[in-house]
Amino acid sequence: MKKNMYSTQEVANILHLSRVEIFRKIKSGKIKAEKIGRNYVIPYESIEEILGETIGTHKRTEIEKVIDKALKEYGEVFNKLSKE
Repeated sequence: MKKNMYSTQEVANILHLSRVEIFRKIKSGKIKAEKIGRNYVIPYESIEEILGETIGTHKRTEIEKVIDKALKEYGEVFNKLSKE
C-alpha cells in the first residue's frame, strides 16, 4: 500500500541502507524530509526521486517549463531539423 509519508526505518528498508545513512542523506539534502518532533518523515515523492522510478512533481514542472520555453524560442528550428 502506498503511503504519503514514510519513517526513516521504512526508507532504509526500501533503499537497502542503514538508518544512519538515511539520516546522513537527509542532513546533506539528498533526501527531502520533514522533522516531526524528534523524528523525520520522508514524503513518497522523495522516495520516487531517489529510486528514479518517476520524476517528482516539482522537477516535472521545471522540465515542462524548460521544454515550453525551448519550443517557443526554437520551434521553427526544431521543425526544420526534424525534416532533415
